[in-house]
Amino acid sequence: MKDIIALIPARSGSKGVPDKNIRILGGRPLIAWSIKACQKSKLISRVIVSTDSPEYADLASELGAEVPFLRPAEISDDRSPDYHFVLHALEWFSVYECEPDLIVHIRPTTPFRDPALIDEAIEAFRRNPLATALRSVHEMSESAYKTFEFAPNGQLKLLAAESTALDVSNDARQLFPPTYQANGYVDVLSSRFVKSHGLLHGDWVIPFTTPAAIEVDTEEDFAHLEFILDRNPEIAQRLFS
Repeated sequence: MKDIIALIPARSGSKGVPDKNIRILGGRPLIAWSIKACQKSKLISRVIVSTDSPEYADLASELGAEVPFLRPAEISDDRSPDYHFVLHALEWFSVYECEPDLIVHIRPTTPFRDPALIDEAIEAFRRNPLATALRSVHEMSESAYKTFEFAPNGQLKLLAAESTALDVSNDARQLFPPTYQANGYVDVLSSRFVKSHGLLHGDWVIPFTTPAAIEVDTEEDFAHLEFILDRNPEIAQRLFS
């Protein structure tokens, strides 16, 4: 089996939901949900947390993850692209240990996962030698072909359309192609590709369709997660029992 690590980014300083990565959800810190899902994977060999916070690092270690380094502040603000923390981790591995073959990018802000689906995503990527990455997506409830943007003169127009005529948008949604939204359920990255191309995903990205995944960006998102968990306690039982 190739060396496969989970890499969980958990910077401090969130603005929309303060300290959201360690906010309590269902009696556990938010990051615990992602760590536990990776620990229950049959294919992931190590669970690594990348954080700029000593407090977060201590908590992640208590939860069973490894935190072999702290991420520099200059690549840990709210505008830092994901590429920076992935490259930082790979550079650490290249100096101190062997680089992993695959990185499973797990965002702690998407806490509800089935470990079996993580493994399915890894296997899907490994089966395709042409793939540069894998990204999880879910089908949008409304096709993007029915959405709007503002035209230069201020009126509405269909997204990416030449005309500002909108009547076609009233057609039944079944007449439009389905469109998909990237989510934070699971991404699979090739270490070799990231290092050689300076990119995370490239131009041959396998879609991996998951159930609709809620990502925490606002207090309303967090309240929605709590509501779902209250109605579906088996979500927690699957991970923590």
